[in-house]
Amino acid sequence: MKKIILSTLVLISLAGCKKEGQKTDDTITASDSATVAENPEPGKAAYFNPESTPEKVGQILARNNDTVYVTNFFATWCGPCMREIPHFKNKMQELKDKPVKFTFISLDDKSEWNGAVKQFAEENNLASNIVLLDGQKLDPNFFKSNFKQWDGGSIPFTHIRKGDKTDETLGMMSEDMLNSKIDTFLK
Repeated sequence: MKKIILSTLVLISLAGCKKEGQKTDDTITASDSATVAENPEPGKAAYFNPESTPEKVGQILARNNDTVYVTNFFATWCGPCMREIPHFKNKMQELKDKPVKFTFISLDDKSEWNGAVKQFAEENNLASNIVLLDGQKLDPNFFKSNFKQWDGGSIPFTHIRKGDKTDETLGMMSEDMLNSKIDTFLK
């Protein structure tokens, strides 16, 4: 019964983002910053991300200090997810010397981790920012414990936190929307 519920939950979350081609109309370059706190040289970030657990992702989301934590849940097959990534990369570059940390939680199927996800990470110089999470391991308690509005029903989803202040955005963000949200946390 539990597996049926989990499978249904994963299917529901995948239904919010229709599978589209790997390429988008946006040009994505690999010369942007890989992290805000530590900027490895472009193309030098190794792809070695181990699988994370829902508990570890919960710890990432719960960080509570003076740093702004931007956590984006995405999948490489999700067109809206891929269209908003350049906005995140632009903001990462702009804020490279500020206390802001970007993390991208991949909800791709495990079979895609060493293929599509690895290629995406390398092409976008985001390997050190990507966390691999098996969506099969997520249950309703994960969503209730970590979010006010997201139930895992669709992606992309972005969670921003600084101290006790949080913001949740379900769906694709425009560059202006992302800039506005992050800028309010930096004031």
